[in-house]
Amino acid sequence: MLNRHTKQYTKIANYILVVCSLFVSNLSQAQCAMCRASLESSGDHSQAEALNDGIVYLMVIPYVLVAVVGYVVYKMFVKKKNSNL
Repeated sequence: MLNRHTKQYTKIANYILVVCSLFVSNLSQAQCAMCRASLESSGDHSQAEALNDGIVYLMVIPYVLVAVVGYVVYKMFVKKKNSNL
């Protein structure tokens, strides 16, 4: 059974996740349009490499955010569990 504090932390974590996903989706759409425009205007090989770097960057950020939030939540639960002993 979840206690009151756990439910409160879950609500806060859900709100943070929704807000972060809204910001990431807007940034990724803008980035894709910018990359496509730069590739269409130039046939340079370095532009294709820049596009690949941009895709990897956009792909990594959500995973890092989820990992950080997960680590913080894990540490909160461990700290609370140790304080109850």
